[in-house]
Amino acid sequence: MDITALLRDFAFSKYESSCYLALLTRHPANGSQLSKLSGIARSRIYDVLRGLVKKKVIFEIEKGMYVPLPFEELKKRLRNQFESNIMLLEEQLDAMVGQSSFEYLFTLNGVEEVISKAGDIIDSAGQELYLRLFPQTWERLRGHLDRAVQRGVGLRYISMGPMDLVYDIQVFHPDYDRIKGKLGGESIDIIADKSEALAGIFEKDKIDHSPFIWSRNHWFVTANRDSLRHDFYHYFFDKLYEKEQPLTSRDKQIYAFIKADD
Repeated sequence: MDITALLRDFAFSKYESSCYLALLTRHPANGSQLSKLSGIARSRIYDVLRGLVKKKVIFEIEKGMYVPLPFEELKKRLRNQFESNIMLLEEQLDAMVGQSSFEYLFTLNGVEEVISKAGDIIDSAGQELYLRLFPQTWERLRGHLDRAVQRGVGLRYISMGPMDLVYDIQVFHPDYDRIKGKLGGESIDIIADKSEALAGIFEKDKIDHSPFIWSRNHWFVTANRDSLRHDFYHYFFDKLYEKEQPLTSRDKQIYAFIKADD
């Protein structure tokens, strides 16, 4: 990775990036020394130094001798500047752009893109998460889910395979042992705060090309959330009528919760 290129992303010119990095490696230093260290011609180095002094990224401690702003301080400054600019951009765009009545469906492809978006959704959740996941996906997202629980986000979890009981509102899909074959792969369903949803299937032999849908469209979110709520009922009906087993006190508590959680 070219460090000078990274610095150029933060409004440093190519020469300024090279000069600052050279001064970090050796300081104090004068213009002649920095010209040799950075590869910048002596005819240009002093203009570059004046520009960096003006930006308060380097400092002249005595006539012709320079030291750099410590990188930790530069990092804090750049982070604060970036966050301030983002806030200003949000304010300006909110003032310029009216609220759209349209919410589009976006297609994601590939494990990395889908899992990254799933983590983002979980990390931004503030109240509730409905999830229907296979154990392997749960393991990938467990850190995000643990942090969500620590923030006080309520999880309503349907496991598509054997695992421990981890969450207060958690059941096992009654047909998880055959559903993977029926679906043709492993599905992911995540609905956050009744406001956004991610859904799709990693199809067998087409994992990196399987389309997933992410959206904040109200009807898409509502339909997917209701689908997961109905799977909770599927669990209860299967236990009562297929397995002919009574509901435990825990089952009854979950049933009452899901029934009221419309």
